[in-house]
Amino acid sequence: MDEKSTPHGVTTHTRDLPVSRGWGRRGIAALAATTATLGGVVMTAGPAAAAPLGYDVNAKGSLFHIAQAVGAHDSYRAGFTGRGVGVALIDTGVTEVPGLDTGNVVDGPDLSFDSQDPELAHRDAYGHGTHLASIIAGRDVAGTPASYTDPSRFSGIAPDATLLDVKVGASDGAVDVTQVIAAIDWVVEHRNDNGMNIRVINLSYGTDSTQDTRVDPLSYAVEQAWKAGIVVVVAGGNDGSTNLNLANPAQDPYVLAVGAADTQGTLNAVDDTVPSWGTRGTNQRHVDVVAPGVSVTGLRVPSGYADERNPGARRGDRFAVASGTSQAAAVVSGEVALLLQEEPRLTPDQVKRQIMSTSTAFSSTTNQYRGNGLTNVRQAQVKSNNTSTQSAQFWSTGTGSVEAARGSSHVERDGVPLQGEVDVFGNAWDGRAWATASGRQTAWEGGRWRGVLFSGDGWDGSTWRTAEWTAVAWDGRQWRDADWSGRQWRDGSWTGISWNGRQWRDANWSGRQWRTADLAGAAWS
Repeated sequence: MDEKSTPHGVTTHTRDLPVSRGWGRRGIAALAATTATLGGVVMTAGPAAAAPLGYDVNAKGSLFHIAQAVGAHDSYRAGFTGRGVGVALIDTGVTEVPGLDTGNVVDGPDLSFDSQDPELAHRDAYGHGTHLASIIAGRDVAGTPASYTDPSRFSGIAPDATLLDVKVGASDGAVDVTQVIAAIDWVVEHRNDNGMNIRVINLSYGTDSTQDTRVDPLSYAVEQAWKAGIVVVVAGGNDGSTNLNLANPAQDPYVLAVGAADTQGTLNAVDDTVPSWGTRGTNQRHVDVVAPGVSVTGLRVPSGYADERNPGARRGDRFAVASGTSQAAAVVSGEVALLLQEEPRLTPDQVKRQIMSTSTAFSSTTNQYRGNGLTNVRQAQVKSNNTSTQSAQFWSTGTGSVEAARGSSHVERDGVPLQGEVDVFGNAWDGRAWATASGRQTAWEGGRWRGVLFSGDGWDGSTWRTAEWTAVAWDGRQWRDADWSGRQWRDGSWTGISWNGRQWRDANWSGRQWRTADLAGAAWS
């Protein structure tokens, strides 16, 4: 393993294995092989099963099983596969493994620290983004809608959706909240580039900030996406504690917040449960819905950080099993893409109401854990006469503290955290000026965000260019394994429940929700 220092002091770790890459929409390429972790998930071991995929496709957590449980197979039979709908995955990147190499993945900007290293730009050296991408829009072969019910081929929930990879998490998972804000701004401004038609953002990220959503900058950013017609799907959280505060921005009412369900291996929601690590909400705000998120079989990054440390989580040569609300959110992002293919004129409020009102409650727990219950996309598609709107009284001004938005999540170098009212470059944060620009969709101008060079200035084929950062008052951070705290290893399984801020914490990949009572309450009209 070699240590590489980028031009601005960001240290990464790579393995000398062959990597190739072409421009444009992704085709078959060699695997990226870098150290990686799968943040905010539970890696679980279990026996592998029969070919052709190397695991039992009818078992709990198989995407074939999940697609049946949430009605996606019924959607395919009706002709809906997500075609024409774009899903932006703001995460740790996407590695071009088989199943994510059939032409429906597009590289947006790399806003992570890795962007300064050409060997790591856009690629997922962490593992989380690749796993989620495969759940949302993975496919072995681009086929007919009916072909996606074939159990011998791997398919995500919306296999014909366009997946836009917007990388913010570095090879060790490090990310600052201002990088995530910049990514959301970028997606809103570029949502219609090259016919992508971005209608969904998957944001399995958050901080433990308790700042009022009505002033919080991260809340404001997701709200601008919501206002622009983009459904923001946020994971519900896996901290498993008595802390009832869900993450920022999932605590914001203008997102679709998702918790994890354990299907028990059956297709009927009646016996479903919520795992003990699921974040509990309050009567005022909890997950809107739940989706399968236990032992989910998705694509892995071979020789990656999580892959090397959790060999028991592997299924066959290509797959790994992971659990978390991150995975559940990815399932729902795929479902929303299927819904919007059939009903493209739905607003985010209407999508949220439609998904919630057609979910199935189960009796093993309360709505503080499960929201309205297990989603079913086909039921949501056939529902009609939805003209719902949420109250506008909770919109954020975005003028609050960016440091408060971080909560306890800070990136750091040599023990010195990035903190205070500054962005990732160390430049002073003017919340009012940023909020004005973000609301006007002018925070980005070419490759500059808030006037500072952050990325390239256009598309090279279907890949957004990178650029060397020229204005860096705070010059990055350095990570070594000994610095990582809060990890728990149990019986060969890895949990990311209590990671501290410099990683993607599972508590951070989380969200909050509205309950059934809110559907009928003053928040809706």
